[in-house]
Order: sequence, then structure tokens, then C-alpha cells
Amino acid sequence: MPERRGGQNIIMNKIITYINEIPIKRNFVENLPYNIKLKSRARALRKAGNYPEVAFWLQVKKNGFHNIDFDRQRVIGNYIVDFYVKTLGLIVEIDGESHNVKEEYDKKREEYLESLGLKIFKATSIRVLHDLDNVMKELELFVLEHFSYQN
Repeated sequence: MPERRGGQNIIMNKIITYINEIPIKRNFVENLPYNIKLKSRARALRKAGNYPEVAFWLQVKKNGFHNIDFDRQRVIGNYIVDFYVKTLGLIVEIDGESHNVKEEYDKKREEYLESLGLKIFKATSIRVLHDLDNVMKELELFVLEHFSYQN
């Protein structure tokens, strides 16, 4: 039976991968809201691809991060997230300098996404460009902390 969070169904308990021999459980959030009006904007963002997002994408595409499938520029509700992992209900945001002046907007957006049962991992664009190995290790630890059977 799926668990319910924020009006959404969460399907759990299936192992989707292992990190350091630790099983990672599925946390798929069903029936996420979707604003069709943002579809073309998301496509344009994928094609334009800012450099830090492209650098991150090259690390995770084609199941390159522990056989976990990432989507780029995914529409959720009235927002477009940088990366989304459907099987985990995980959003990865790479924040550039523009986020320094959008704190209130970002807070409201984050609260909304979390209310759907989603988890959010954030990294700055500077760290992605200059410390990508450690960003990937932190993402690995985040996944272990939030989605492993040990928690």
C-alpha cells in the first residue's frame, strides 16, 4: 500500500540500486502536478544548457551515477527543476548567482516541492565547476541518508 504525503502517493520498498553495498529504496511520488504551459520552456532550457548543469549532466547521464536515471529540466507543478530522479522523488538544483536575489521565491518553491514529498539536493554552480568530485560524493551521501534501508 502506498504511503501518502502532501496528497501524493509515495511508492516505496523496492530496491532500485546499491551504493557502497547499501540498498537504496524507491521513493516514487505518483501524480505530480504538471503545468503543460512550461513544457516548451523546459525544452528550451535543456537545449540551451548552462555550463554547470552540462558538467553535472555528463556525470549522471545514461545511469552514470549508481545506475540512477536523471531527467533534465523537469516540470513539477508551476516550476522547472534542474534535475529530477523519478525513482527517488529527488530534485537536484544547481544554483547560480541569480539565486542570490531570489531568496523568497526560492524558499516558497522549495516548501512547495517538499510538500509533495520530494527531497531536494542543492549545489552551487561554482562548486559544480570547481569541485565536482566532492559534489558527487555529497550527493551520494544525501541519497544514502534519505533513501537507504538503513534509515
